[in-house]
Amino acid sequence: MPHKIGFVVVSSSGHEDGFSARELMIHAPTVSGWRSPRFCQFPQEIVLQMVERCRIRKLQLLAHQYMISSKIEFYISESLPEYFAPYQAERFRRLGYVSLCDNEKTGCKARELKSVYVDAVGQFLKLIFHQNHVNKYNIYNQVALVAINIIGDPADFSDESNTASREKLIDHYLGHNSEDPALEGTYARKSDYISPLDDLAFDMYQDPEVAQIIRKLDERKREAVQKERYDYAKKLKQAIADLQKVGERLGRYEVEKRCAVEKEDYDLAKEKKQQMEQYRAEVYEQLELHSLLDAELMRRPFDLPLQPLARSGSPCHQKPMPSLPQLEERGTENQFAEPFLQEKPSSYSLTISPQHSAVDPLLPATDPHPKINAESLPYDERPLPAIRKHYGEAVVEPEMSNADISDARRGGMLGEPEPLTEKALREASSAIDVLGETLVAGAYCKTWSYREDALLALSKKLMEMPVGTPKEDLKNTLRASVFLVRRAIKDIVTSVFQASLKLLKMIITQYIPKHKLSKLETAHCVERTIPVLLTRTGDSSARLRVTAANFIQEMALFKEVTSLQIIPSYLVQPLKANSSVHLAMSQMGLLARLLKDLGTGSSGFTIDNVMKFSVSALEHRVYEVRETAVRIILDMYRQHQASILEYLPPDDSNTRRNILYKTIFEGFAKIDGRPTDAEMRARRKAATEEAEKQKKEEIKALQGQLAALKEIQAEVQEKESDAVKPKNQDIQGGKAAPAEALGIPDEHYLDNLCIFCGERSESFTEEGLDLHYWKHCLMLTRCDHCKQVVEISSLTEHLLTECDKKDGFGKCYRCSEAVFKEELPRHIKHKDCNPAKPEKLANRCPLCHENFSPGEEAWKAHLMGPAGCTMNLRKTHILQKAPALQPGKSSAVVASGPSGSKAGSKIPTPKGGLSKSSSRTHAKR
Repeated sequence: MPHKIGFVVVSSSGHEDGFSARELMIHAPTVSGWRSPRFCQFPQEIVLQMVERCRIRKLQLLAHQYMISSKIEFYISESLPEYFAPYQAERFRRLGYVSLCDNEKTGCKARELKSVYVDAVGQFLKLIFHQNHVNKYNIYNQVALVAINIIGDPADFSDESNTASREKLIDHYLGHNSEDPALEGTYARKSDYISPLDDLAFDMYQDPEVAQIIRKLDERKREAVQKERYDYAKKLKQAIADLQKVGERLGRYEVEKRCAVEKEDYDLAKEKKQQMEQYRAEVYEQLELHSLLDAELMRRPFDLPLQPLARSGSPCHQKPMPSLPQLEERGTENQFAEPFLQEKPSSYSLTISPQHSAVDPLLPATDPHPKINAESLPYDERPLPAIRKHYGEAVVEPEMSNADISDARRGGMLGEPEPLTEKALREASSAIDVLGETLVAGAYCKTWSYREDALLALSKKLMEMPVGTPKEDLKNTLRASVFLVRRAIKDIVTSVFQASLKLLKMIITQYIPKHKLSKLETAHCVERTIPVLLTRTGDSSARLRVTAANFIQEMALFKEVTSLQIIPSYLVQPLKANSSVHLAMSQMGLLARLLKDLGTGSSGFTIDNVMKFSVSALEHRVYEVRETAVRIILDMYRQHQASILEYLPPDDSNTRRNILYKTIFEGFAKIDGRPTDAEMRARRKAATEEAEKQKKEEIKALQGQLAALKEIQAEVQEKESDAVKPKNQDIQGGKAAPAEALGIPDEHYLDNLCIFCGERSESFTEEGLDLHYWKHCLMLTRCDHCKQVVEISSLTEHLLTECDKKDGFGKCYRCSEAVFKEELPRHIKHKDCNPAKPEKLANRCPLCHENFSPGEEAWKAHLMGPAGCTMNLRKTHILQKAPALQPGKSSAVVASGPSGSKAGSKIPTPKGGLSKSSSRTHAKR
């Protein structure tokens, strides 16, 4: 039958200080396991040597909660290679690998237990750890393994085929069906059955000493079944079930004690130590009463030799072991069918007498265990104080009468609590007068179980008080109870603290309503206990902090307490500079949660007290407190908007230098739907990049469009040349001088001339005209939406039919101009625009929105004349020049002939603007 295989660590590629791979050889609730060096190189590896050559059936790995390897490979070998010699790794045979979860779903707060079923023979196992999963907690990129468990059979005795065939033959003659559901899960008939006691989870949650006792009792149970001593086996089964609960509880105490030591909370560590000693002694006493405990079972785990656990159900692997003392089966076995270990062992008290000379006959007369120097052992292997005392200082009384046992189970503690001191008598005098000295003495007792029982007794007494009791007696009882509750809330023992909370809840929600006491009594309960409860939210124990904070939140929502508005007033008290970190964080967390539950109406929370508290918390030294304050301010802004801004500094560059205020104001922007600074910077950057891109495209397109304009200009030049020819040509050619007198050849008349505004300039070369069209021509403008150069006279038509943004414009029926569609309804409704006249009666300027005389020449007079359009931004530049030709009129150039008479020809200047056909071609920058 497969069982747990012991192993030792042969080598590892490295480890962090205090987390050696040898930690993997120990299975206990407090083990830390192996951890790789910080910023190590991957892969990392560990080599294990099993105590004997075996066939591995199952491997179990307990991963760390955040130092998690992405993949672990397994290799096995029959013998140890020359590990540090090169080229020897081929001696290991690869079995495969497992992938581990990155643990993001649990927030890196849980550990993954991975079970791998294999079938491989060898004595050396190598584990290779690959790159770690990245998370915010693993800042050094480490991998770790908390524990590893190997389950298998000894290879020398595991002739599986013979065993299987023999079992099948027996089943055939007995008439058993291998698929019989009644036999499923019974280890007695399955050669591959793995006991739950060999599972890694069992050792990682159990106290090591109790786990060893459970294994020994399990062996005895199987022996009893083989000998058909079923009553005794039933008794052992019940004891094992109860001991598992005991082991888990002791394991939890040990972990809490270790945490207290690490936090240097030595009072709590001492309390946990005493708690463990007392509980362990009670359990062992009950085991001895039922003859289930002897010296062999009391051996510590580190006293046991390193050998595989022998299984009585595995006949192929038996080694000589010291036989356990034979217990006599008594005639009263059937009396112990009920659980031996009670659910609440705190109600037991073990009285140990140092002078007791009787010795349990089951214990050997001489101490077989040599004394061990506990200080020289590793921390995890040191004997528990309770066991050291158990061995050397005191002997448990061997017998106890059934009456004593029943009294212990029924009445709680044996004996009475110690009498009150003078100081306690003075302090609790009023409570003693009302509740009696016995109950108060229990609440003041040094033993935590007496204190817990006193609170339970007080709760029972309050519940049993009749309805007709005089009000004065009810009030006195309530105030005395609150006095004891206030004291118990300060208790460091968790069970006493929780009992005090239950009692306080019962007083507020049941006792006061039942007897119809006034709100003054409820206010007294809350005011006396809430300061102490708030103090407990700063406790070093995370469990107590959470419990206290949750109870405060729950109490604030009681209908009897909400109307008093007491708790909110405590939560908005300014944080003290010397207050603990945990206290400040708990207060901020409570405020945030209760604000969501209660709001700022008639709850005690107001905009003023919450904002003043939150703004002051922004200066706290702890990051988590400041972060929570920011979250509270943003939540308040969602509800009250502008009212919150009164409590904050102005939103300017100096304020935004503080990262907290920058976060707050950007949060406001998100709530309002406005872009944040980062978003605006991103938009500006994108707009700049887009503008640069468009600029390059426009320049490229402009060059192409200017080429088209030159072709138009050439066509116009050709037509004008034909018109300039003299009407009357002399046969001898005597009158062929007007053009020469003009000084301008006919074919070059349109050179250096703008065909839109009629301006002529020597600078109007090919590049000069491009610049003139683009920036200076008064008859042209650039569209603000698509950046095309268009005639001003056709700007409205361009916006409605040709512009890239034409879908965003609509036409006003009054002024006939293009208006944004979003503004068009308001534009039409207010009737602010100047109505347009019909096209035959007047032109309409899209720049100044004025009507003027119709015709093409009127456009030049309006756009270029000094009394024309006042919104043409290019006019100022043109008026500073002296144009060669008057815009908008035909110019005649007269040349004197030889006879002195004026003979000339009228050369028409190109009319302003493009024709309807040519105006569709635009220059694009």
